Amino acid sequence: MERTSNTMPPGTMREAVIDTSAIAANTRHLRRLAGVDELIAVVKADGYGHGAVRAARAALEGGATRLGVADIGEALALRRAGIVAPVVAWLHAPGVSFAEAAVCDIEIGVSSFDQLLQAADAASIDRPVSVHLKIETGLSRNGIAPEDQPVVFAEAARLERLGKVRVVSIFSHLSNAGVDDDLAATRAFERGVIAAASAGLNPPLRHLAATEAAIDRPEARMNCIRVGIGIYGLSPFADRSSGELGLRPAMTLRAAVAAVRRVPAGQGVSYGYDYRTPRATTLALVPLGYADGVPRQASGAGPVTIGGRRFTVAGRVAMDQFVVDVGDAPVAVGDEVVLFGDPTLGVPAATEWADAAGTINYDIVTRIGARVPRRQASS
Repeated sequence: MERTSNTMPPGTMREAVIDTSAIAANTRHLRRLAGVDELIAVVKADGYGHGAVRAARAALEGGATRLGVADIGEALALRRAGIVAPVVAWLHAPGVSFAEAAVCDIEIGVSSFDQLLQAADAASIDRPVSVHLKIETGLSRNGIAPEDQPVVFAEAARLERLGKVRVVSIFSHLSNAGVDDDLAATRAFERGVIAAASAGLNPPLRHLAATEAAIDRPEARMNCIRVGIGIYGLSPFADRSSGELGLRPAMTLRAAVAAVRRVPAGQGVSYGYDYRTPRATTLALVPLGYADGVPRQASGAGPVTIGGRRFTVAGRVAMDQFVVDVGDAPVAVGDEVVLFGDPTLGVPAATEWADAAGTINYDIVTRIGARVPRRQASS
């Protein structure tokens, strides 16, 4: 029954193919759509699973003016890779020292009075630390609370006059809970900007809109947008696909069929026998599992294509593998199995896996593990 196929590169078991030209094109498209002075490309969490360094370089090629990451470690990794563009990091451990970040010219997201002082402490005689002041506008996470803003803004203005800090921006984040909630948050943000100006702060940037607001909330675009999922070509909306938004998915997750087995009707498949074959059929083994980031919650529901035909996971997703019932289709060892990619090419979208697992497409791409090699798409 088994035969060799050269559909996948010889010796390749599984891989995520990353199209950096798609990241560049998506970045260019979103900046043009928003019509803003600056675009911060968010490359945290290893570039949403695509590789932080390659994603950063592609986004900069597409017109990003800054990069955003969650923590200092991620920012320093970009510097070690030779990336010199401005980078802002906004989530910090209690009592963290910003000394190394300051030496490497990392911009610091500040959410409290204490963080502001810690940033100022890292300044050198002739080099202030660049900070982005994050204000709370309703998401109930980090950010300077409205009642604390006058004190923090006054201290930031004082430290700026002393040459200890340079305030690059006021920023916040929307909840995406609906039009009314986002408008309320936008108004709260605008009040914060006014309060900062009253304290003598006039930073060049204001950023509030992430991908969803950059596309759908013109009033939240300010003069800078901070986009993540959109540059990777995925839609943040439940009712609009990436193609409808003019975006191209950058990641294709695929594997080679590892084994093919012909079985009779009634054969149990994978742990627990949640699936039993309804007829004599062919089963194909796919060497990707939940250790690689394939969601176990998509057992019995995740879609794949093999040879251009669509099938569904049969039974449970295991740690390293899952099974597909391909019926009488002529599937062979080595054939390419695509879990998700660009749906305009006839393969499933990451969003379909998200739907099957009861989650969101952000989760699907960022969970792909280190055991899955990333390979640059050929031009």
